[in-house]
Amino acid sequence: MAVVTPRVFVSHLAGIAVFDPNGDQVGRLRDLVALLRVGARPPRLLGLVVEVISRRRIFLPMTRVTGMESGQIITTGVINMRRFEQRATETLVFGELLDRRVRLVETGEEVAVLDIGITQLPARRDWEIEKVFVRKGKGGALRRKGETLTVEWSAVTGFSREEHGQGAESLLATLEQLRPADLAGVLHHLSPKRRAEVAAALDDDRLADVMEELPGDDQVEILGKLKDERAADILEAMDPDDAADLLSDLPEEATERLLTLMRPEEAADVRRLMSYEERTAGGLMTTEPIVLRPDATVAYALARVRDPDLSPALAAQVYVCRPPDETPTGKYLGLVHFQRLLRDPPFALVSSIADTDLPPLPPGTPLSEVTSYLAAYNMVAAPVVDESGALLGAVTVDDVLDHLLPEDWREAELHGPEAAGLTDTEPLGKAANGR
Repeated sequence: MAVVTPRVFVSHLAGIAVFDPNGDQVGRLRDLVALLRVGARPPRLLGLVVEVISRRRIFLPMTRVTGMESGQIITTGVINMRRFEQRATETLVFGELLDRRVRLVETGEEVAVLDIGITQLPARRDWEIEKVFVRKGKGGALRRKGETLTVEWSAVTGFSREEHGQGAESLLATLEQLRPADLAGVLHHLSPKRRAEVAAALDDDRLADVMEELPGDDQVEILGKLKDERAADILEAMDPDDAADLLSDLPEEATERLLTLMRPEEAADVRRLMSYEERTAGGLMTTEPIVLRPDATVAYALARVRDPDLSPALAAQVYVCRPPDETPTGKYLGLVHFQRLLRDPPFALVSSIADTDLPPLPPGTPLSEVTSYLAAYNMVAAPVVDESGALLGAVTVDDVLDHLLPEDWREAELHGPEAAGLTDTEPLGKAANGR
C-alpha cells in the first residue's frame, strides 16, 4: 500500500493558530523559513515564524512541530521565546517567494508565483517545498487573467538569490550535503574568521551535529563566538555527554552562565554527567537511551528503534525499566537487543524477552573495564545503573572509541575545504548571529 504524505498549500496556513499539546494557543503563524538548495533539489523547511501573544516574532524549528494542516499547527510545547532574526542563507516563504516572477524551465515563459505546496517526508518530521502554483502572463499575482497551473519545484527557475547576485544559498546547500564528520573537516581547516561565519549560518541542529565531530579546541572557539543564548541552544541540541565534555573545557564562570540559559531539564542531565570522572562509565554515558516500561510491546519497541534521529548504537537495544521513564529511571529490569525484537511477535511484551542476566555497569567503572565489557559480551552499548538499581544512561561503543584513540585522531582524519569545493576566500555573505 502506498504511503500518503501530508501536503499543504501555504496560503491555507497564513495567520492560523499555533497550539501546544494541551490545546492552549501560543501564537499565530506569520511566515515559513526555508533553505534553498543546489540545482533542482526541493528547498527544506527549517521552521516557522510565530507571533506570540506579546507580538514578538519567534522561530519555531520544524522538529518542534508535530502536526500542520489547514486550521491549526500543533507543537511539542517546547518553544524558545527569543526574537526571530533571519539569517543570510534563509528565505521567507510568504515574504520572498510568493508573488515572485520566475520562469518555467521547459518553455522559458515568465510566470507569477501564487502559492507554494509543502509536503512532509515519510516517517520523518522534515518538510520540503514540493509544488509551485503559478499564473502565466505578465503582471503580479493580483492579475486576474492568465492560465494557472501547478508544477513541481524543479519545473521553475529564478528563486535563488544567486540568480540575482544576492547571496550564498548554493554554498550552504553544498555544505548541507556533507556528512557532519566531513563538514567538521571543512570547518577545521578554515581560518577562525571564516569558521565563525559558516558556523553562524548553519541551523542549530546541524551545527550541533558538526560540533560533536570537531576537536575540543575548535568546539571551544566556535562556542565562544556565538551569543550566549544561541550557544545554550547548541548545547541543548548536542548529545548530553558531548555537551558535558565541551562545557568541561570552558572556564567555570562561562560553564555556569550557559547552563543557566539552558532549559532546566537539559541542564540537569549535563550537570549530572559532569559530576562523574571523564574516563568512567558515568562520564562516558549518554542520558538518552530508549527506555520502555515492562508492559510495552515489541511493536512499540520497534517503532522507537526506527527513530531516524537515533544513532545506530543507541538504536541497537532498548532498556526495560519501571517508571519514571526518563533517566534516572525506576528499577532497571533488563535490556532487549533489536535482533531479538525482530524474532518475536509484535504483541509480545518486552519484559517477557528482556535479558535479565547481563550485569549492568556501575557509573564509576573505569574505561578499561567498560571496553572489556563490550568486547566480552559482543555489545555496542551497555547500561549504567546506580546503587539503587535506577538506569542512569548507556555507554555506546562510539564514545568508548573516542577515548581509546589518540587525542589528535580527529585532526588526522579531517578532510580539508577541498572536500566540499570550498575555499577560505569564497564569499559567504553576512551571517546573522540571532537564533
